[in-house]
Amino acid sequence: MRSAVELATGEGFGVSAVYCREDRPGWSAGEERTGYGVVLVRRGRFRRRWRGAEVGADPALGYVSVPGDEERFAHPHGGDVCTSITVSEELWHATAGEGPLTAERGVYVDARLELAHRRCLAAVGDVRFALAEELLELLAGTVRRLTDRPVPAAAPPGDRALVTAAREAVAAEHPAAEGLFPLAALLGVSPYRLSRAFPRELGVSLTRYRNRARVGRALDRLAAGETDLAALAADLGFADQAHLTRTVRAHLGHTPATLRSLASKGALLPL
Repeated sequence: MRSAVELATGEGFGVSAVYCREDRPGWSAGEERTGYGVVLVRRGRFRRRWRGAEVGADPALGYVSVPGDEERFAHPHGGDVCTSITVSEELWHATAGEGPLTAERGVYVDARLELAHRRCLAAVGDVRFALAEELLELLAGTVRRLTDRPVPAAAPPGDRALVTAAREAVAAEHPAAEGLFPLAALLGVSPYRLSRAFPRELGVSLTRYRNRARVGRALDRLAAGETDLAALAADLGFADQAHLTRTVRAHLGHTPATLRSLASKGALLPL
C-alpha cells in the first residue's frame, strides 16, 4: 500500500513523504506525470520503468520526472520511504533553464546532495525562508547532475546489471563489499571490469561510491545522536577516527564534529 503525507507547500513547490509498506514484485499500472518532480529515496529501494528501461532507485540514486513521462513501479524488496518534491513549471525552468536533460533522468545522490536533502527536511517548519532556500539548493544540485554530466561512452553489455548488483551488495553491507577484489569475486567478474563499470554507469569510482555509502551511514548515526566518533569510525570500517574525519570532510566539506553540532541543534534530520 502506498500513501503520501504532505510535509510542506510553498510558492511553486510541494514536499511530501511517500511510504510503500508492502512487497509488490509486479509492475504497477502506468502513471503519467503532469508536472515536474524530484524523487529522493530515504530508506529502502524499488524499481522504476520508464521508456522501456528498468532502473533501480535507492538512497544513492534518485530521479527526475517531467510532464508527459509515463512511469511504472515495482517494490520487490519490501517497504520504502521517499521524499517527493513537486515543482511548478516556472520554478523548474528558473532552476534548470530550457536545455535538455540527460536521457535517463537518474540522479546520483552523492553525500553533498544527501546533506542538502536532510537540511531541506529539517527546514519544513519555516516554509517561506529556510525551506525555500534549502529547496533551491537541493534543486540546483539535482539539476546540475542532469545537465552538466558529460555523455558517457558506450558501455559493454551487462554493465548496468553488474553495477546494480554491486550497489546492492554495498547497500546490504555484504562482507565482500569491504574490498574491490572480494566484491568482484562475488559477482563473478574481473576487478578491472567492475572498477571500470562504475565510472561509465554512474560517473564516480567504486571506491568513492562505497565511501559515499559509509558517509551516509555516518550521517544516520550522527543525526540519531551518536557522540563517540572513535566508535563510529570502528563500526563503519574506517581505519581510525582521523580516517573517518578525512572521508567525511572530502564528501561533505564538514567534519563529523561539525555535523554532530548541527544534529544537536536539530539542523540534521534523520531520514
